[in-house]
Amino acid sequence: MRASRDADRRAARVEFLMPQGSGAARWARRLTRRFLAGHGGATAPDAELVASELVANATKERGHHCRMSLRLDSGELTVAVHDDAPGVPHLKPDSRTAESGRGITLVQALARRWSVRADPRGGKTVLAHLSPCGD
Repeated sequence: MRASRDADRRAARVEFLMPQGSGAARWARRLTRRFLAGHGGATAPDAELVASELVANATKERGHHCRMSLRLDSGELTVAVHDDAPGVPHLKPDSRTAESGRGITLVQALARRWSVRADPRGGKTVLAHLSPCGD
């Protein structure tokens, strides 16, 4: 874990190397909750859900590393999840009735905006920007 606080005391950032396997999403929720509680007492079920969905997607395939970073700056929370797996997440047209594959649909519904950045060294980073209070 790495943590930093900008000089203006309004921004905070932390980064975690996430575990592999089914427990990673649970850790993402817990870490997000603790990060937000430690920076103003805000609780954000939407932020926890977004973080857990992005981490669950990134850790689906064994053998790929996953990092999650959280940044709180001027009232906006950015959840960034990087993995070194090929492929880019995308919305599935029938995801509302599917039993799996709804993660990005949930992220799109809960985040102010989301995007995917390809990493020139391989993999990608999925970013979701949202209010720390789920607004």
